[in-house]
Amino acid sequence: MCGIIGYVGQQGHREVLLDGLERLEYRGYDSAGVALRDHEAVHLFRVKGRIATLRERMAGANFTARAGIGHTRWATHGAASVRNAHPHRTGNITLVHNGIIENFAELKNEITALGRVVKSDTDSEIVAHLFDIEIQNNKSLEEAVQSVTGRLRGAYAFVLMSDKEPDFLLGVRNGAPLLVGVGEGGNYLASDVQAVLSHTKKIVYLEDKEFVLCGDKQITVKRYDGREIVPVVNTLNWSADEIGRSGYPHYMLKEIHEQPMGLTRTLASNVQKGKKKLTLSGLEATDAKLGTFNKVSIVACGTSWHAALVGKFYIERFAKIPVEVDYASEFRYREPVLDERTLSLFISQSGETADTLAALREAKDRRAYAASLVNVQGSSIARESNSVLLTQAGPEIGVASTKAFTTQLSVLYLLALRLGRARGTLSSSQADTLLAELSELPFQMERVLGLSDNIDKLTHTLLRSKLWLFMGRGIHYPVALEGALKLKEITYLHAEGYPAGEMKHGPIALIDRASTTVVLCAPPEGESLLTQMREKVLSNLMEVKARGGKILAVGSEGDTELQGLSDAFLGVPRCSWGMSPLVLSIPMQLLAYYTAVHLGRDVDKPRNLAKSVTVE
Repeated sequence: MCGIIGYVGQQGHREVLLDGLERLEYRGYDSAGVALRDHEAVHLFRVKGRIATLRERMAGANFTARAGIGHTRWATHGAASVRNAHPHRTGNITLVHNGIIENFAELKNEITALGRVVKSDTDSEIVAHLFDIEIQNNKSLEEAVQSVTGRLRGAYAFVLMSDKEPDFLLGVRNGAPLLVGVGEGGNYLASDVQAVLSHTKKIVYLEDKEFVLCGDKQITVKRYDGREIVPVVNTLNWSADEIGRSGYPHYMLKEIHEQPMGLTRTLASNVQKGKKKLTLSGLEATDAKLGTFNKVSIVACGTSWHAALVGKFYIERFAKIPVEVDYASEFRYREPVLDERTLSLFISQSGETADTLAALREAKDRRAYAASLVNVQGSSIARESNSVLLTQAGPEIGVASTKAFTTQLSVLYLLALRLGRARGTLSSSQADTLLAELSELPFQMERVLGLSDNIDKLTHTLLRSKLWLFMGRGIHYPVALEGALKLKEITYLHAEGYPAGEMKHGPIALIDRASTTVVLCAPPEGESLLTQMREKVLSNLMEVKARGGKILAVGSEGDTELQGLSDAFLGVPRCSWGMSPLVLSIPMQLLAYYTAVHLGRDVDKPRNLAKSVTVE
């Protein structure tokens, strides 16, 4: 969603802010702006469109700043326009804001009754007015926080500058992420660590109902009630180099190719070196505690929800414990049945997904044991969990998630093994064999990445398809869902994923000569049941063929029968049942990527989408 960057210090403020905004572009936005304070005034620059346009708008400005704030906006209240772009300035206050103020209409009526003029359609400007009213009444920023926040309903994070206290930035958090970057010659405020990572790795995460007064040499963190907090400084292990494109044309392609390394790093942090012993770093529950759980509840959104569906297969097979999978946005509204014998797992790449964070809090209220699976150390979901399972994918910039998905699958696989050992449903030798299969997977992934050129070429012949259907059976069904999601996210083509057995229950009505059906049919080694299911998938394929639909089959190398029945065929290495979702997901990612490129789409910044959804 929207992005925030603020800086007070000794560096070139303009470049710090513009660089920070460029690193936040991946979150999705439609307008951008910067406010810089010099010794005499606040200079405001706002544009509709990209950061490049903002750079052009600021090119002629010539002054030395002492503090500044910047913002990328993803429209909620009010259309994408310059008048609705942030920062907003009124009276003594200049403000940027993420989130939604739910009672803004009521507050707007109050301030207009006082004679104030509201210049934009946003809820954010109302907050600036409320602060300015307090400052006009001779209150300090700290006193104003206590007055204003008591009147706001909703989730928000905002950063503001006050003409009355020009050497400080004020940051306030409640329900939307905000952090402090602690630097050598100054300090930063941001909604996302990637905005400041090239300047500092020392991060202080604000909690809900906390605010920070940020000067160039010191920061003061307090609760809304005025109680001072001793800030905890976290040192991140990500490097600034990891957030570059490294010569790839798009972040998404770079991140697809980083999956073998991401998996290797995730394994290294969870498996004891030399002994190949599963440790599952971050899982605080003992084997005795794990043995008490009689149900697993997994909650997620989007791609993470598809990972959760695969996790259900893993856990039920290896640990013999029932698993429920919920969309985070629906979880709280169905009265979920949870108790102290429920292991609740919350999956989020960013660790800041608003619906998932709210679901975690609901589960804790119902006495469930709350564990999280995230890619960002110190994120809100991680901080509020009883245990944190951290993937080692590294920064994921592309909006369409790729390496986060496969590393999530690997950790879910490891969790299933750990649960199986704790519950006695897996012997030591069985667990060792299954762990060895995962250890070999990075090499198989490298082989699958070798299909890139073939996939690039075949997309040319499939571009005219107006409808894409993805189908698979068993553990391949979630991969079909993920393949459809990837395609629709970055190509804007209509795509659906479904279990192959459901084709005659509706989807078959959509099949014609303008459609392409992607068939996942790679039976794992040693799986007699799924080998039988292959025959059923081939029957579904024939039904598509009889209706004129084009068929792209993804199957095992050397499957000449499947290849002969298909218009296009991709052969992947044979692998075990548990590894097949990770192997099959890579061709799905590459298919979406190359199709989007040939259609001329903005792959890393697809329309209307944000990398992390931090408001409901």
